[in-house]
Amino acid sequence: MVESLLESYYKVNTLVNQQLVSYNKYVDMGIQQVINRIAKITTNVEGFELRLGKVRIEQPRYYEVKGGYRQILPNEARMRNLTYAAPVFLEIIPVFNGVERPVYSDVFIGEIPVMLKSKLCYLSNMSRDELMANGEDPEDPGGYFIINGSERVLVSIEDLVPNKLMVTSERGGTVSKIFSTYHGFRARCVVERNHDGLYTAEFPSTPSGLPLVQLLRVLGLEKDSEILASFSQDLRMKNDIILNIENELTHTREEAVDSLSRKLSPGQPLEFRLNRMENLLDNYLLPHVGVTTASRTDKAKYLIDMAQRATMVSNHEIAPDDKDHYANKRVKLAGDLMEELFRYAFQFLIKDLVYQASRADARGRRLQVHTLIRQDAMGDRIKYAMATGNWVAGQTGVSQLLDRVSYLSTISHLRRIISPLSKKHPHFKARDLHGTHIGKLCPNETPEGPSCSLVKNLSVMAEVSIGMDEEEIERVLKAYDVKE
Repeated sequence: MVESLLESYYKVNTLVNQQLVSYNKYVDMGIQQVINRIAKITTNVEGFELRLGKVRIEQPRYYEVKGGYRQILPNEARMRNLTYAAPVFLEIIPVFNGVERPVYSDVFIGEIPVMLKSKLCYLSNMSRDELMANGEDPEDPGGYFIINGSERVLVSIEDLVPNKLMVTSERGGTVSKIFSTYHGFRARCVVERNHDGLYTAEFPSTPSGLPLVQLLRVLGLEKDSEILASFSQDLRMKNDIILNIENELTHTREEAVDSLSRKLSPGQPLEFRLNRMENLLDNYLLPHVGVTTASRTDKAKYLIDMAQRATMVSNHEIAPDDKDHYANKRVKLAGDLMEELFRYAFQFLIKDLVYQASRADARGRRLQVHTLIRQDAMGDRIKYAMATGNWVAGQTGVSQLLDRVSYLSTISHLRRIISPLSKKHPHFKARDLHGTHIGKLCPNETPEGPSCSLVKNLSVMAEVSIGMDEEEIERVLKAYDVKE
């Protein structure tokens, strides 16, 4: 019975389905989303800017010295030590003093590596006989890349869920923290309540121990009565916030702004201090709530909610969150990792384009889009990361040589999940088998030694969903008037 169930399941699913679906989503939507968020490139040349449009990706090709471009299949890429990659074309419209002057429909900006058996790959539409005729194993599941002739797999990374508030009890007190993620930028924002009931806040590029009340004053809650009214009227909560207000040295917004700006930029002139403080508050403090001045009130409310949750956990009214519960984890598949890499490489392409435009203008040359773009600026960075495994956020070992010792070891490698935690530290709780792993992760397959339980494998019938548009979910929740 179990055998027939597995057979029928694998007739419609492949063992690397999660990687293929994730990569296809990256090709269909991920690349275009990265470009849409930039939308316009402002150059240093007065009155000249570039508007970005639609992206187009063709199937893999290779440039022969004699003969130009032609199709290339994976087996040839393996044999000749080539990269199996597809060309990317982008609609770039030059704008001179507000007037669009479209010349080319789209411009070649570089190449992206193609996952075998994905929608871009020639093998995805081949029959069993065609695969064998082209030197491919019909049983090979795909889901990996060919970089300089080597088969490389992007190993999925397990991480804490972004944009979810988690409260834990630690030695110094109770900590409310959230990994606030906005368009690829991830900011760790923390509100801590010590054993005396004093609240401090911390977010990227700031010193630790900023008084929460001072931060709330700067965000717009100027009066003590406003801050008190914003918190719950529960007696324990009230005690905490009154204690914090009494301990706070600043009493007006002006005093709070001056004090906070001095902490963030000590020894700097007033104008620089204020500009830096406003930039940090808008872009680094809870960016998922908003990155405009208008969202500061919402950020203040969110910080208050973080403080209240910390008080409730420290008073044992609610249980602390379990970081090892698999509902609090997310798995970054190949498509997510490729999107991160493309965003990073595309930023370099833009910087190079702006530099080339300034250079061409200084030399009196005509500003033409196809001459300003260096195709290697983006492609080389993507290829380097894929060939070495050194990823965007300083992570190493993301791209690995595919294990071909046996068919089972290949399948196992393509379904592997690694934890970003350091192997040198004990991390006893993170290494423990958790009840929520059942049906998702294999309880047996993990290496011995320092990587034990930090390197895991998906269960045989486990599938990873690739997520959906958050705005659509928000629209449904608002339609049903769901508040919390």
